[in-house]
Amino acid sequence: MTKRIFQSICVVAVTVLLATLILIMGVLYDYFSRVQNEQLSDQADMAAKGMAGQGVDFFQGLDLDGCRISWIAADGRVLYDNMGDAESMENHLDREEVREAMETGRGESSRYSHTLTQKLSYQARLLPDGTVIRLAVSKYPVWVLMMGVLQPVLVVALLAVLLSLLLASRLSAKLIKPLNEVDLTDPLKNVEYEELRPLLSRIDSQHKQLKRDREELEKNEQIRREFTANVSHELKTPLHSISGYAELLAKGIARPEDVQNFSAKIYSESQRMTSLVEDIIELSHLDTGAADMKREEADLYLIARTAVDSLTMAAKEAEVELKISGESAKIYGVPQLIYGICYNLCDNAIKYNRKKGSVNVSVKNGEDEAVLKVSDTGIGIPEESRERIFERFYRVDKSRSKAVGGTGLGLSIVKHAALIHHAKIEMESVPGSGTSFTVRFPKNPEIKELR
Repeated sequence: MTKRIFQSICVVAVTVLLATLILIMGVLYDYFSRVQNEQLSDQADMAAKGMAGQGVDFFQGLDLDGCRISWIAADGRVLYDNMGDAESMENHLDREEVREAMETGRGESSRYSHTLTQKLSYQARLLPDGTVIRLAVSKYPVWVLMMGVLQPVLVVALLAVLLSLLLASRLSAKLIKPLNEVDLTDPLKNVEYEELRPLLSRIDSQHKQLKRDREELEKNEQIRREFTANVSHELKTPLHSISGYAELLAKGIARPEDVQNFSAKIYSESQRMTSLVEDIIELSHLDTGAADMKREEADLYLIARTAVDSLTMAAKEAEVELKISGESAKIYGVPQLIYGICYNLCDNAIKYNRKKGSVNVSVKNGEDEAVLKVSDTGIGIPEESRERIFERFYRVDKSRSKAVGGTGLGLSIVKHAALIHHAKIEMESVPGSGTSFTVRFPKNPEIKELR
């Protein structure tokens, strides 16, 4: 970049120098032409006075340093010419300067002379006797003038070029220095050129985004490691139990009266492991956005009713009253995921309830949203645990979770399924009194058209 700036400055400097020289030469040529004409006019006036006073004797010993002088009769004949044979010259009556002098007393012109084979400037004066005296000098072209001043012009041009190179080198280095000193870790610090602020702002924004992405990747990696560790732990526990009971049965160590109990334990632990694997698969599917699942119009109330019916037996076994109320509410989404939200909220409400407690499920149909609410009279959630309840494998009461067979993934499934439907989850809880979850599903414009 420094090289390009240096070259650009040099090109500009040389261009300006050449343009300046051309302009100066034009001005000088115009100036010298005017000075030459003025001098020639003065000499013509002096020659006219000399001829008027001395007559032909004025030409004796006259030396005008390269100036051509002619004396022309009233009829146009050349009576005298200091640079040619007057008798052999053609009639000059048609010459512009001669004709003008005879008419006004003064005449001038500029043209090519075939006699001297060069361009001349003419000045003519009318004498008292009706004759005309005319003076002429060579009018050199501009290149002749340039040759006359070539040496000093070349010296000046050379000095100007050297000075331009020096200044271009220093200026380009000075211009580039602030760019080289830009701190890319903090690009908006000490911005030298305001024109660069938009670019540096974008770089700063990208740095911040990269930092956020890096932090997000580190966070996801941490979550992945924790998830892997938790899955390993959760699977290891039932596998150890199954392995232990199976070993006792296989070696015949178990007493006959314990065989049925051990078999029931193996079945229970295998069911727990199956449930855990199913939840992990579902959660992994939700992490990808569930793009392969079909979206359609669904009735939130009917889905919630189905989930309640599926859990009726579990509620009776836990001695918890489970009931549903509300109205039809059409939303647009994935019925399987909506069912998972209803099922997991109700399942948690039953598992973490107290005996003779209750779970109330209600569905409300609003103008812009459908609202699902699941309230229980259970153990509640402590204040310090409320921000973590949607984390995978997080349990508020680990001993109770183990007793009721929870996997710790239910609320994580609810959270991801709600995100896919752009639904909002609200939670209220009083430790020892119960918890209430409210899920607000936005109505899709397509649903309004169908209705």
